[in-house]
Amino acid sequence: MQKPVFTQSIPGTSLSFDMISIEGGSFRMGSEDPEALDREKPAHPVTVPSFYMAKYPVTQALWKAVMGNNPSWFQGDQRPVERVSWDNAQVFIKKLNERTGESYRLPTEAEWEYAARGGIYGKGFKYAGSNKLKEVGWYSKNSHGETKPVGLKFPNELGLYDMSGNVWEWCEDVWHDTYKGAPKDGSAWLKGGDQHIRVVRGGSWDVNSGNCRVADRNWSVLDYRFFNIGFRLARS
Repeated sequence: MQKPVFTQSIPGTSLSFDMISIEGGSFRMGSEDPEALDREKPAHPVTVPSFYMAKYPVTQALWKAVMGNNPSWFQGDQRPVERVSWDNAQVFIKKLNERTGESYRLPTEAEWEYAARGGIYGKGFKYAGSNKLKEVGWYSKNSHGETKPVGLKFPNELGLYDMSGNVWEWCEDVWHDTYKGAPKDGSAWLKGGDQHIRVVRGGSWDVNSGNCRVADRNWSVLDYRFFNIGFRLARS
């Protein structure tokens, strides 16, 4: 089923990007599977309000149009931007919002996992859109040691691409070692934890398949810049 899409143009350029409308709903966040790590537990119910999420990670072309530079290690307009810190992503979003008059932001961790799982259309896949990672994502066994242009693999049930693999994606949330005490309303978990560490999701071109599972979660220091971390836009 085709999901509603909002296309955002960038004033002063020929560029635009698509935001997928994601109907809210309830899901079980985290995992209790045998391969689940402690950081994915306890699995718990979360209700996420409707929101929009970008069809692709932010590309280098989009980053350059807004910021006027390209920090990426693996250069290519249609590759995801990387070597951007959480702080860098926030600066980009502020400039994008000033330019468009919109209110883009990073997704919350709950929004990210809900979307990766396919929202109300989710079929219970291990990865975002399939039980076979090679169909939907770039990781250590098929990436040849680099990022790839976005959108080359199959999308998930919501029409989102590259949610498993290619680059890790920053979320708004502060990192907590487990889900004990996590919000159940889909909001960002900003209290407690280590305020200098933020959540990244989805896995990347240089990790194994386990890190690309929709339930897997990881972290990075908010001012670190790595060639395997990018981000994706969300909007309420």
